[in-house]
Amino acid sequence: MDYSSSRKQLHIAMFPWLAYGHIAPFLQVAKFLAQKTHHIYYVSTPKNISRLPQLPPTLCSNITFIPLSLPHVDGLPPRVESTSELPIHKVPYLKKSFDKLGTQLTEFLERSPQIKLIIHDFAPHWLPPMANQLRINLVCFSIFNASTNAFLGPPSEILGGSRKSPEDLTVVPTWMDYPNNIAFKPHETVSHKECEDIVSDFERYATVLLNCKILTLRTCYEFEPEALRVLSKIHQKPIVPLGLLPPPLTSVDDKGDENWEALKKWLDSKQEKSVFFVALGSEVSLSQESMHELAFGIEKSGLPFIWVVRKPPLVEEQFAEDMIPPEFEERVSKQGTVLRGWASQLRILAHSSVGGFLTHCGWSSVIESLGLGKPLILFPGGSSDLGLIARLMHWKKVGFEIERNDVDGSFKSDLVAACIKRVMVDPEGEQLRANALAMKEIFGNVELSNKCLDEFTQSIENI
Repeated sequence: MDYSSSRKQLHIAMFPWLAYGHIAPFLQVAKFLAQKTHHIYYVSTPKNISRLPQLPPTLCSNITFIPLSLPHVDGLPPRVESTSELPIHKVPYLKKSFDKLGTQLTEFLERSPQIKLIIHDFAPHWLPPMANQLRINLVCFSIFNASTNAFLGPPSEILGGSRKSPEDLTVVPTWMDYPNNIAFKPHETVSHKECEDIVSDFERYATVLLNCKILTLRTCYEFEPEALRVLSKIHQKPIVPLGLLPPPLTSVDDKGDENWEALKKWLDSKQEKSVFFVALGSEVSLSQESMHELAFGIEKSGLPFIWVVRKPPLVEEQFAEDMIPPEFEERVSKQGTVLRGWASQLRILAHSSVGGFLTHCGWSSVIESLGLGKPLILFPGGSSDLGLIARLMHWKKVGFEIERNDVDGSFKSDLVAACIKRVMVDPEGEQLRANALAMKEIFGNVELSNKCLDEFTQSIENI
């Protein structure tokens, strides 16, 4: 139904965290709200705004970009404005700089009294008092799924409830009262502490959760009914899933991907579903030893592959070269292909020759893969919450997780190869491959996603 003609236009600020995995879904939601005639003020930093894809002409009048300059902080390299430009141990400096944006944001909001709603991320723990003073309502948009959010628990628990030690995070919490396996591995609780700022991510999130009118998440009832039920119970406020936001295949940009023609020719020569794709996201930095072990595992699988290798941020060119074992590329030249730099993940996954995805388990990557019905070889890395996504996918039987040492996270190439083969070709992976294909009906379903977005739009209009 079209209820746009009777609707009052809202003026909404959107304020994502400085990571592309946050910035992109926030823009998707901004575009949808702009289509519904609401005016969006998309607040970020100049460099992040300049990297966003061009808006369709029909939406330009309803989306205004508001660039805020990132203040200088000792320890943050110059001109860095997002997590993809930093190794994980430097991210706390970006958070410190982000926390200093409050003054500029306040000034903008004071100049813009028409804004009565801010859709924000987990990070701005300093936003609630400012919004309260300006009589602005807050909606918290978690770009994660419901299971990850349910695992964290209510704000009282996040701020230091019953889980006192890292070991407590390795068991399924009591409030998740349905059969599941959502918990950290011991080595993931260590990596979480490495990237902690003075104000922890937990503290940030608990503060914004306590003060928002609605919590919205990148999921849907069709995929996570149990976790959404738990969230409603523990938060005692509206929990509104806004859908999985599958990226439209038409969004793949032809420009800037000079590799594609040669790659497409290579893929066209392979059998259907015979190739596995390896991409570990822009923010995963493995040690050289781990990269070599992964490479040997890929080689030992004997299956055709495409591996996108990105240079880790702030490292010397030579060190980046050494991340791949010497002579590896010559040895595997008939088996697979290594791409350095950027490649269109969506376009590669959409090719009929690709039958599986070895992924770091970023939620956007998982959505892209399952939206195309491709099963997952789960290798969580980067931030520790990606381990929770790996457990969820394993539990939903759409992926197998590469076995690692629980304590230090190390792994062996033989186990990498075995996991790849289980997902791609072994008879025991047959059900998993069928499950992943069936997930296309949920994860790739644009109508379902738009229905959720419609319901979300109505819920914010009614605040």
